[in-house]
Amino acid sequence: MSRYTLQTIHHMNNSHNKIIMLGTGSAGVTRCYNTCFFLKTADTALLVDAGGGNGIMSQIEKAGINLTDIHHMFITHAHTDHILGAVWVVRMIMHRILGGEYKGNLNVYGNDKVISTLKQICLMTLHKNYNALFGSRIMLCEKLSGDEFQAGDICMQCFDVLSDKEKQFGFRAIMPGGATLVCMGDEPCNRANYPIARGADWLMCEAFCLYKDRDVFKPYEKFHSTAMDAGAVAAELGVKNLLLYHTEDKTLATRRTEYTREAAQSFKGNIFIPDDLETIDID
Repeated sequence: MSRYTLQTIHHMNNSHNKIIMLGTGSAGVTRCYNTCFFLKTADTALLVDAGGGNGIMSQIEKAGINLTDIHHMFITHAHTDHILGAVWVVRMIMHRILGGEYKGNLNVYGNDKVISTLKQICLMTLHKNYNALFGSRIMLCEKLSGDEFQAGDICMQCFDVLSDKEKQFGFRAIMPGGATLVCMGDEPCNRANYPIARGADWLMCEAFCLYKDRDVFKPYEKFHSTAMDAGAVAAELGVKNLLLYHTEDKTLATRRTEYTREAAQSFKGNIFIPDDLETIDID
């Protein structure tokens, strides 16, 4: 069988470290959810981005994650398809705190634009009893590029993706057991960030569309790239596994096969094109 149709994606087996893709689409999708995911260990559920609305609540529920188990959230940037769902996560956790159902704190990590935007939306839209939890139970943790910190048992280092469009942070994570994962946010990997991604076990990056469809979806005009571009970057960086997300949603029926085939023109490692709610072992 061709390796184009083989992907080592396992659903909830004995591995402790997992990526749970809540959504895999770009901003304007209607046939899948916006890109966001959990990094899940035996003890930590780190939510990365949250999509563009309260659909995040449904995705979290379908993934089998309890809100009371979410104590860490990293938001890459303040675009609507990444941050508005975070408002809902914060709101619903606030509700559980006030109801005595949530133990501990929620720690939200992001750059200054992310933190200020999230707090301002909450202050403008949520009840004062909810907003009173900021600083005591809802901890907004502003990060600078290069900062290292712990999100539960995951070791994190964030970095500026050097966007020309919106201030955005990616991160390098070291999972329990030592596997390394680099998330590039939703823009192409800037060469200045190659050193932090080089040799990673996992590279997560956007592929807005296929290169052959570039005239249809116009990724470069939107500061995005293609599956072919991502494969070439992964090959140059010498990573082991490449996961592509933040795609268009007009080709979902053939996305896995076609995106894998195109990325594999350059990259000879393992390629993953997950669907929404797919779980991938990363041990």
